[in-house]
Amino acid sequence: MKEDNKTTEFYKRLREQLEGDTKWPSPYLFKFIVPASLEKIAEIEAIFNGSGAVINTRNSSKGTYTSISIKVTMKSSDSVIDKYREVSSVEGVISL
Repeated sequence: MKEDNKTTEFYKRLREQLEGDTKWPSPYLFKFIVPASLEKIAEIEAIFNGSGAVINTRNSSKGTYTSISIKVTMKSSDSVIDKYREVSSVEGVISL
């Protein structure tokens, strides 16, 4: 999947920010919102499977969406960005 310029610039800025204020390896908190679907949640959990991640989910008040918080120790800013790119392949996901 080819990224557009906006996405490329976002990851570039994120990398600069992470490199500027984080000493690696470091714990990192990922946050995502997905449509309330066990399949979508399972897809995201599978991306972090085997990484020692602590995953918490919470349904929205109407039950339409699920927020997913994932705390995991990452090795570098590039590894954080790689995870964001992997998760972006899940349909309907919003990265926070």
